[in-house]
Amino acid sequence: QVQLVESGGGLVQAGGSLRLSCAASGVTFDNYAMGWFRQAPGKEREFVAHISRSGSRTYCADSVKGRFTISRDNAKNTVILQMNVLKPEDTAVYYCAARWSAPATNFNDYNYWGQGTQVTVSS
Repeated sequence: QVQLVESGGGLVQAGGSLRLSCAASGVTFDNYAMGWFRQAPGKEREFVAHISRSGSRTYCADSVKGRFTISRDNAKNTVILQMNVLKPEDTAVYYCAARWSAPATNFNDYNYWGQGTQVTVSS
């Protein structure tokens, strides 16, 4: 059974940082590209960042570029989203997702999802 479990969310002031983790089990982790998405109340789920199977290629949405970094540790079956210089508009539930083979920006292309972790940025 595939499980993705996010952790690290919380309440932070604008300009602060948070580090989200996603632990995977039940999959051969390095067969999967990983992505982070977020969903704010009343809004559609949106792409944040993705990383290739080896970790050699990453890509971030323009809205977070230069502030967020995605990385992975295949030995620990973990993907990390380091979020710096957080803004109130970053407030959302953050989800990690796994996609067989290549990464993608469309959430419909992902095979497995975590339950999400809340990130709240106060102004």
